[in-house]
Amino acid sequence: MAELERKYEVEIKEREGRQKLPDNVKEELKASGMMDDKGKLKLKGVSPKMLKRMKQEYVDCPVLKEDTHFIQCFVCPNFQSRVMGKVFCKGDPLK
Repeated sequence: MAELERKYEVEIKEREGRQKLPDNVKEELKASGMMDDKGKLKLKGVSPKMLKRMKQEYVDCPVLKEDTHFIQCFVCPNFQSRVMGKVFCKGDPLK
C-alpha cells in the first residue's frame, strides 16, 4: 500500500479539561450535519469514548499558524489520517 502524500506530520497535544469550540467551527459542523441543533457532535465512526478524548486535544496547525482544536482539524479538508499521536496534513491553503 502506498503512503499518503502529505506536507506535514503534526503532533497531537493534550490539555486538561474540555476545550470550547469556536463559534465559526460550530456553525460549519452544524451546516455539514456533524453537529445537531443542541450542540452535540455526531461524527460517524467515532466512539463516544474517543470523542471525549478528542475534545481535550489540540494541534499546532501549520496551515492556520495557530493552536487548533483537534475536532476542527479532524473535519478540515487537509486532514488525511491520525496515526500514533500524529496527524497527516496535506498542507493546502484554506479558503
